[in-house]
Amino acid sequence: MNSECRPPDLHAKNRLWWYHPQRMVEDRFRHNFGDFLGKAEVVIYSVLGALLAITALAAIVSAGKLLWEGLLHWAVATQILQVLDQLLLVLMLVEILHTVRISIHSHILVTEPFLVVGLIASIRRILVITLEAATLTKGGTWSAESAGIFRASMIELGLLGLLVLTFVFCITLLRRYAPSPKDFKDI
Repeated sequence: MNSECRPPDLHAKNRLWWYHPQRMVEDRFRHNFGDFLGKAEVVIYSVLGALLAITALAAIVSAGKLLWEGLLHWAVATQILQVLDQLLLVLMLVEILHTVRISIHSHILVTEPFLVVGLIASIRRILVITLEAATLTKGGTWSAESAGIFRASMIELGLLGLLVLTFVFCITLLRRYAPSPKDFKDI
């Protein structure tokens, strides 16, 4: 169609405000600032990931040292729970590191690893309480203070058991109704 035959665009003047130089500068600033924040986020996640990895390695070395000392002194039975406690701590750190890695790659905060960390922490606490209750009942002397500590430990164990079941239920629901990767393309 020839430009002479085309009807005049009555709304052209109203659309020109969008291309105003000040508006273009603001849009460019927003875009550049958003890019800067995205890069800062990646740097912070990277430093956090490195620190978590170093902490996990230090906890593994500590667990290895505890196990080695237990083997040298033939006291493996007393060291096993401490080694297990350290290894569960490493497992928690690795799960958090996994979450950080996912966040760096996808820029999406994933819920499931936090639930897994909570589950591991609950199980870790159950093991510690069980050991403390076992040493409490081995002494042979039973006082009112010991009975109070034992009762409080049993209540805490019951609550932790419910918490473990809740975490497992939530993880199961998350896996069953997890959104597909195509759902995140719009984000």
